[in-house]
Amino acid sequence: MEVKKRAERLKDVNEITITVISDENNLPKDKVFYNYIKDISESGAKIQANILLPVNALLKIDFTLDTPERQVAVIGKVKWINAIIEDNCYEVGVEFVDTPGESIKKITEYISWKQKSTGLNPFGLPFWIYPKTNEPESK
Repeated sequence: MEVKKRAERLKDVNEITITVISDENNLPKDKVFYNYIKDISESGAKIQANILLPVNALLKIDFTLDTPERQVAVIGKVKWINAIIEDNCYEVGVEFVDTPGESIKKITEYISWKQKSTGLNPFGLPFWIYPKTNEPESK
């Protein structure tokens, strides 16, 4: 099955809280659980889940984007599932639907910011701050 991505994805890991908002029979008994986003775009995300979520299930996904720190809440619809470890770990493709424009704007700005900061530091090396040479070091 070929999945077309509508927007550029940023590989980034963020902790998320997922609330199942669908009322289908084959949903997990726990309605709230915690997992990770593995990549994100303004139109969707790939998440890692420890429970099987059926295709077309509706989810409320809450997470915090790091630097600039912002709370984001989106509604997502499960588009595909890939078992990584059967009955234990899954990758889930989620398309954002009925999500407020403000949340999409925060995601878009975050992706842009992250790409610029990676462009300035392509090797991911930490920036070191050295003391000025004319100031004595603290002891």
